[in-house]
Amino acid sequence: MGKFSNDARQLLEYVGGKENIAAVSHCATRMRFVLRDTKKADVKKIEEMKVVKGTFTQAGQFQVIIGNEVSTFYNDFMEVSGIDGVSKEEVKAAAKNNMNFLQRLLANLAEIFAPLIPALVVGGLILGFRNVIGDIKLLEGGTKTLTQVSQFWSGVHSFLWLIGEAIFFFLPVGITWSISKKMGTTQILGIVLGITLVSPQLLNAYAVAGAKEIPVWNFGFAKVQMIGYQAQVIPAMLAGFLLAILEKNVRRIVPEYISMILVPFLALVPTVLIAHTVLGPIGWKIGAAISSVVYASLTSSVKWLFAAVFGFTYAPLVITGLHHMTNAIDLQLMGQFGGTNLWPMIALSNIAQGSAVLAIIYLHRKDEEEKQISIPATISCYLGVTEPAMFGINLKYAYPFLAAMIGSSIAAVISVGSGVMANSIGVGGIPGILSIKPQNMPMFAVAMLVAIVVPFILTIIFNKRKVALNSTEC
Repeated sequence: MGKFSNDARQLLEYVGGKENIAAVSHCATRMRFVLRDTKKADVKKIEEMKVVKGTFTQAGQFQVIIGNEVSTFYNDFMEVSGIDGVSKEEVKAAAKNNMNFLQRLLANLAEIFAPLIPALVVGGLILGFRNVIGDIKLLEGGTKTLTQVSQFWSGVHSFLWLIGEAIFFFLPVGITWSISKKMGTTQILGIVLGITLVSPQLLNAYAVAGAKEIPVWNFGFAKVQMIGYQAQVIPAMLAGFLLAILEKNVRRIVPEYISMILVPFLALVPTVLIAHTVLGPIGWKIGAAISSVVYASLTSSVKWLFAAVFGFTYAPLVITGLHHMTNAIDLQLMGQFGGTNLWPMIALSNIAQGSAVLAIIYLHRKDEEEKQISIPATISCYLGVTEPAMFGINLKYAYPFLAAMIGSSIAAVISVGSGVMANSIGVGGIPGILSIKPQNMPMFAVAMLVAIVVPFILTIIFNKRKVALNSTEC
């Protein structure tokens, strides 16, 4: 008998039995179920189980938070249930039957950017570190940077750009690869397509505005501008989807015995041509328009209002899955303006949720059983993973969730009001300060302090005044 065999039997019963499970898998902390009838799941009984730290439904999946031992629990569950396990990708595919059009669209967007996030986080930290050693004048009476007085750090500064450039300048390669992977088409073709968008043969995207003359491919009857799309998101997405669509359709009509020759040729060549003549220019304008609107909102006379609303509503967006759309906007802002003032608010929202749980730890300091959920949830939240905190504690009591939203809103106003900008997406919690531009770090630290203190105090005040908001607290 496994460690969690009894708990697994209980969970199997409470989700409606084996016949109600269309697919099941797990991630780092959660069991992920696709249920045939979600109404058959007894959420109340599931959440009363000691091993369960919370539940929520997202992206067509009923997810049960187990914690770090989820892999062991999953193995015991599979044994007692007799269900054949499937991969996370198969669970996601099955879950889409439970989604509406908008949910499927957002799920697809999330699946494109999720594989890129580790690289983006590393890139953000690298750019932040380069700025600290290369831009902040800390030495010789505040007149010189570390790279100006040390050959070693100068070499480090130069070397790290190799990685930063690979991540951000060549981002379209990652996007087109990810789309090919997600669409089930030939991934190397996606990589090649991405390279054609950022080839050194092209005029760098950052040099277009100041170029006296743009080079062209001259076909006699027509000329095509040789413009690169370094760090551009939407042109890469449009090209990536076109390649996948063409490859799938060409594969249907080309005989199998010559498909290896004709399919790559007939899919890749037209896509590259259309990308540089139609999709690239259109995508550039769309991306520039979106990022300009967001940037204008964050720098206008009413930027405080935009920040207040975004800071207050970001956590609810996480529940719905709509927060995934911010990745594309962040990347577009980085490519157009050299940084993002949207992402710092996301990091502050995560910190605020963790601080609300910290207050619950204080209020329920004698509840040893709850500490097993709340303490790891707080640590996880401060490191950028909010689900255990939000679903395991804050939504359970409701008022801590509201306190965190208010604290996040105030912190966001401070961040945007003082012009805080991040180099890139980073670790979405306290370590996120390493991704902030050096000159903005002091004000971001102030905003972080607000995101820690305000939700903590408000949670205690709401508790004392019995702002239960349908909570389950006695």
